[in-house]
Amino acid sequence: MSTKVADHVLQRLREWGVEHVFGYPGDGINGLLAAWGRADNQPLFIQSRHEEMSAFQAVGYAKFSGRLGVCAATSGPGAIHLLNGLYDAKLDHVPVLAIVGQTHRSAMGGSYQQEVDLHTLYKDVASDFVETVTVPEQLPNVLDRAIRTAYARRAPTAVIIPGDVQELEYSAPTHEFKMVPSSLDSSSWTATPADDSVRRAAEILNSGDKVAILIGQGASGARAEVEQIAELLGAGVAKALLGKDALSDELPYVTGAIGLLGTRPSYELMRDCDTLLTIGSSFPYTQFLPDFGKARGVQIDIDPHMVGMRYPYEVNLVGDAKATLERLIPLIRSEERGREWYDTVCDNVARWHEVMDRRANLSADPINPEYVTRALDPLLPDNAIVSSDSGSAANWYARHLTMRPGMRGSLSGTLATMGCGVPYAIGAKVAHPDRPAIALVGDGAMQMNGLAELITAAKYKDLWEDPRLVVGIFNNHDLNQVTWEMRAMEGAPSFLPSQELPDVQYAAFARSLGLTGIRVEKPEDVAAAWRAGLEADGPAVIEFLTDPAVPPIPPHATWDQMEATAASILKGDADRGSMIRQGFKAKMQDFLQGREGRDKKSG
Repeated sequence: MSTKVADHVLQRLREWGVEHVFGYPGDGINGLLAAWGRADNQPLFIQSRHEEMSAFQAVGYAKFSGRLGVCAATSGPGAIHLLNGLYDAKLDHVPVLAIVGQTHRSAMGGSYQQEVDLHTLYKDVASDFVETVTVPEQLPNVLDRAIRTAYARRAPTAVIIPGDVQELEYSAPTHEFKMVPSSLDSSSWTATPADDSVRRAAEILNSGDKVAILIGQGASGARAEVEQIAELLGAGVAKALLGKDALSDELPYVTGAIGLLGTRPSYELMRDCDTLLTIGSSFPYTQFLPDFGKARGVQIDIDPHMVGMRYPYEVNLVGDAKATLERLIPLIRSEERGREWYDTVCDNVARWHEVMDRRANLSADPINPEYVTRALDPLLPDNAIVSSDSGSAANWYARHLTMRPGMRGSLSGTLATMGCGVPYAIGAKVAHPDRPAIALVGDGAMQMNGLAELITAAKYKDLWEDPRLVVGIFNNHDLNQVTWEMRAMEGAPSFLPSQELPDVQYAAFARSLGLTGIRVEKPEDVAAAWRAGLEADGPAVIEFLTDPAVPPIPPHATWDQMEATAASILKGDADRGSMIRQGFKAKMQDFLQGREGRDKKSG
């Protein structure tokens, strides 16, 4: 039997080690779908409910496996639907390949049905590589370059294949003029900085008395080296949210997340340090970094296009985090540095954990969302994969979950798009069918698309060796993060027509699909519900009725923000009574802890 272009596409993907493609059918890729039938569904086609979810699943797959995520969609509307997930990949630096259809070549330029200028549409999101295959001989080079570029640039790439081209007989490029051959091999490589740059970086770090380290996802392959240099420098380590799983939160000097969703110890670490070492992070919020001129800085990043942006670093080391730290560590002198700074950092971390524990145990109406996440923390298996959606759920994920060695976690770090939590978890399960996945999702994101993707979880649950996929929903009938942003930043009361959400029976919907569904209305039932979900023999949905008035107080809580929040109350916020009560109780935990600290010092 002859080989068509569509057959060769799937063959080439298999030769690159691609085992799964996340997609949704349409006539723009009918040739590919027919080829999948001839190829006995290899690589495995994972059908979502919407193309955007296919892209999110590919991103989750890539984030949690380190392998290429591949998604496929039809021309026109299908290709458009992929965009949000592909932008998520672009902004979080994740290797994803999109394969999309296009109208037949004979109809292009004729305002044909579903004809969209895909090159123009994709030229930003797939700026590193986007190409249309117009003849069979072009295919291997285009597909190979798209895959190599996705890996090398850690970016989304796109290959567009018109429907009639998919049906053509495949013929390889020949040894002739204007033919471009291709090969499969892509050997591993490691980038390292120049020796002189490493020595200059060591001089800066050795001169510091109060060293702060900031790590991101680029440090995830250098856990041991980050620990070693932190201990040599007596440094505290803060983490950008994409690097939450890059180092264990059990280490006493790890201050946790940084930024608006971060911790007080991370804020204090950056405020008081005299030296900053950033490893594998492009954390964008300069206001949470040391004041300019107060701290000397060194950065390590593998991408030369991303260094030197966020802070006036004196030395920018372009290289792989592990390889660079291996060369830097022998130059670090630890014997000349005292322990006072290190002890202060560790004390701040210990105090913060006490404060957060007390906040989580405050009463609320009906359930404190901080307690929901706090109760999950000790129950998480050591090999758990946790995804968080955007919104107030991300606050509780950032502050209350303790990442231990072997655990993984991620969220939409830069795009901060809603609706990624459940498809991320599905992508994680496809990548690691032997590991449990947990998604923390607000009711807004769940209504946006999470409910539909429960159907996908039900469809594929029998393929998973470990059947556990637990979706925890914070059901507070409110688009809570934006509500709090309106209060704190605009001084405006909650605008109910935009913020109030209808009450949906999420657990009942899960049960209608044959999944485990649990509705929790009282705090005393929270821990038992988590246990039941983690012990279920398939996907489980746990719906917690949480209080929207529990405030996600930022680590620095400026006077301006407090005044703006007060202004919203005076203007008649619909929930002002419980908001005042919860805000006062939560903030009092900080005040009480501060008083305890002063009492200890005076005693």
